[in-house]
Amino acid sequence: MSFPNEKVTAELALAVSCGDPAGIGPELAEAAWAQLRDTVPFFWIGDPAHLPGTVPHRVLDDPRDAVAAAPHGLPILPMPFNGPRTPGTAQPTQARGVIASIESGVDLVINGLATGLVTLPIHKQALAEGAGFSFPGHTEFLAHLAGADEVVMMLASPALRVVPVTIHIALEQVPGQLTADLLERRIKITHKALVDDFGLEQPRIAVAGLNPHAGEGGRMGREDITVIAPVLDKLRREGMQITGPLPADTMFHAAARARYDVAICMYHDQALIPIKTLDFDKGVNVTLGLPFVRTSPDHGTAFDIAGQGLANPSSTIEALTMAHSLAQSAPA
Repeated sequence: MSFPNEKVTAELALAVSCGDPAGIGPELAEAAWAQLRDTVPFFWIGDPAHLPGTVPHRVLDDPRDAVAAAPHGLPILPMPFNGPRTPGTAQPTQARGVIASIESGVDLVINGLATGLVTLPIHKQALAEGAGFSFPGHTEFLAHLAGADEVVMMLASPALRVVPVTIHIALEQVPGQLTADLLERRIKITHKALVDDFGLEQPRIAVAGLNPHAGEGGRMGREDITVIAPVLDKLRREGMQITGPLPADTMFHAAARARYDVAICMYHDQALIPIKTLDFDKGVNVTLGLPFVRTSPDHGTAFDIAGQGLANPSSTIEALTMAHSLAQSAPA
């Protein structure tokens, strides 16, 4: 669509997938637009009937019109869903719509109709029940859609950046999954992204040990000696500025964080607990290794507060702002 007496800009906006309609995603989209408007233009892909209606909307025929629409209301690329929004209660019958919203966002970015993708929180159980969704999470699904060989999940905030080497697996499986090859690949992808996307010429990388006290010389486990240390030695010889393996319990106080640009952690909670403790509201999930920019707020669907107007949009705003910045700095 276009607006009377207005020139449709050739600039593009970010695509935002709807997330689970029963969660806080619809509220976050409206609250983010209310604060950002056209400073960080984006369009939401979903069913307009699922939005709470606290802000004006502009329904689009073409995503390329989102920048022109953004000053006037939340731009929406409409996608009809099966049934109404039921805040707090996920509907498996709407799973295919949630998946289609993500797929549409990826397709638009890949085809040059959006500058990047921001994904709002999904409920994986509802997706599995309603559409046979078998991926552990957004990250793995996006890698599948993009045909990416390997991606890395980074959680970033003004206070800290962290990367878990292993992600959505049981803790008992971590030692078996943690191989030298996997660790090296994760670190190299992270290093490349920090240089190419974040503009750090010589990133400082800190690597946590797997075991308490980084194994304490083998007395509390030998993976730090046999798996982690040789990889770090090799990467240092290749020119990376890298420290570790370090005891994880002393890596995240203020003085320690000032000495590195990213912390590489061995498993999900080792990475996510510190960033969510330090900066829960501003944490952003960034997928490294995709052929496009993708970010997401670092929290879930929050069914317990959905529909009550209590959702804090800070993480979504940070995700949009970071995606916009990364897209602006990406090579043409």
